[in-house]
Amino acid sequence: MNRAPERGPSAPPSDRYRRGARRTSAEPLAAAWEPEGTAQHRRPRKRGAKKLVANYGWRIYAIPVLLVLTALVVLDTVQPKSPAAGGSAGNPTDVVTTTPEPPASEVQAPKPKLDVPTAELPAGPAFSEDGVGTFKAVPGSGARVGEANAQKFRKYAIAIEDGVKPADYNDDAAAFGRTIDGFLSDPRGWIGTKQVAFQRVEANQNPDFTIILASTKTSHTICGKEIPFETSCWDFPTKRVIINVARWVRGAMVYGPDLSGYRTYVINHEVGHALGNNHAACPENGAPAPVMMQQTFGVANNFVSQLNAGQDVVPADGKVCTPNPFPAG
Repeated sequence: MNRAPERGPSAPPSDRYRRGARRTSAEPLAAAWEPEGTAQHRRPRKRGAKKLVANYGWRIYAIPVLLVLTALVVLDTVQPKSPAAGGSAGNPTDVVTTTPEPPASEVQAPKPKLDVPTAELPAGPAFSEDGVGTFKAVPGSGARVGEANAQKFRKYAIAIEDGVKPADYNDDAAAFGRTIDGFLSDPRGWIGTKQVAFQRVEANQNPDFTIILASTKTSHTICGKEIPFETSCWDFPTKRVIINVARWVRGAMVYGPDLSGYRTYVINHEVGHALGNNHAACPENGAPAPVMMQQTFGVANNFVSQLNAGQDVVPADGKVCTPNPFPAG
């Protein structure tokens, strides 16, 4: 609602400041006249700085401080500034952030672009790329295989990730389990070294490790993706042998159409890690590759050395072996 303008006091009469006249409440509190007989007793007027101090009090001292601060602000505003590291010169609105460098001991140098044709996944059928990260045990158990006095005795169980399509294991989980049993009980396998014995047990019977067929996504999550090729792995913290379904379905270049041979190799290789064995190099040109060589990527030391960026035991010495899936064959 519009308010009417407030009215001021009525105009003063013409004799409002007449000497001796009575003041009204609306009049200013300061006297507008001189009392009679006081002119000769008037104090001398203050001049210069004294007058300013008398009139403005402490505020007069704040003026120089404010002038200095104003000058500093103006100088800082007009002075050109160099852009911070990582920022864009000439754009003062850019927000510049810096990331502290991590400790050098914790960071590996970036890997060069790799040219390892034998590490590529062969062409072939589709496979399960996405799983749900949970695993269903494949029921089954068996007798102990291997030397009775073997230095290492390991119990194992078998599982398949939920979400892996049945077609990837020929629609038969039990047959998948029997295939792995056959690899580990083969006399050309680890039991043929006379140092190892195995026994398959149920998942609830405290196995030493579990062999799992996993989707590519889960394999990448557990095994990592530092090497940009499909791979399987041994996950020590969880005691799981992860078999990447992409390799189970398509194999590896160096094995060509021998899918069974590659499957034998990948089980023996990853179980070899569960037994405590490290990677190995090709010892001589034309010799069978050690089962602990990374044959998934190739049987040439130069290729394997390149993949591991000098962090492994494989020298780039030009030696090339032949594929071999057995530790004692």
